[in-house]
Amino acid sequence: MIYLILSISCSVIVGVLLKLAKRYQINIMQAVTWNYLFAIGLSAFFFKPDFSPINLSVISPIYSLLGLLLPAIFLIQGFSVQQTGLARTDIAQRLSLFISLCAAYFLFNESFDRLKYVGLIIGFMAIIFTIYRKAGSPSSKHTWWYLLLVFVGFGAIDVLFKLVSQITVIPYTTSLFLIFCIAFVFSLLYILYLAITKKTKIQLINFVCGCVLGFFNFGNILFYLKAHRAMADQPSTVFAAMNIGVIIIGSLIGIILFKERLSKLNYTGLLLALIAIALITISKLHAV
Repeated sequence: MIYLILSISCSVIVGVLLKLAKRYQINIMQAVTWNYLFAIGLSAFFFKPDFSPINLSVISPIYSLLGLLLPAIFLIQGFSVQQTGLARTDIAQRLSLFISLCAAYFLFNESFDRLKYVGLIIGFMAIIFTIYRKAGSPSSKHTWWYLLLVFVGFGAIDVLFKLVSQITVIPYTTSLFLIFCIAFVFSLLYILYLAITKKTKIQLINFVCGCVLGFFNFGNILFYLKAHRAMADQPSTVFAAMNIGVIIIGSLIGIILFKERLSKLNYTGLLLALIAIALITISKLHAV
């Protein structure tokens, strides 16, 4: 259980750091870039990647696609946290499992029971209520796009990682290391492009913040994998605790510490999200 608590804590802290980035004038793109450099170092230390089976014939285009999507969605997540709030962004991120489950049904031929269908329907309603903002409110114009992109982006990434997990030639942790490397290269090329064309300064403070961000981002992944190993006979418990824990704690921090305002429909979306995840988790338990 300690691994779960640590994974949830790291995930929420990543959101908090992205929330604070604007206040302290941190360049999110540069921080995201150095985050992957730090993650590469931690991956090499903890995962001990095995490069022996790697050659061009076994490297899937999925690696490059993930390497491009990861920094892009990280950047969008940062903007979403700043524009729409930590609470709503965390809900949108966790509800992206809706896309993963649809992919499981249509692409991976997973069977669904009634509980899972009900969970998906409630999850869809939760998405609508979470994204909703009154017309004319300060954050109503265009900002809902950030939540939608977070939802779609994290869902697509989950599906791609599912495909990566089916590549048995290369160990999964080695695949993670390679994806981090590709993400770093793409991110670095982009900030160098901005430095040359837009005269954007590459600053030390962004490097330091990126390392801190990378520490907690990698910690989230590491402890989540460890939680699954420690509770191998209770995968649904890990799944539920992670998603529900992040939604509840992230929402409380957003509302209490950052004074984020949620409408009644947003609170309804929060409640529906928790119900949807609970139903999907119970469905998983029945399937075991």
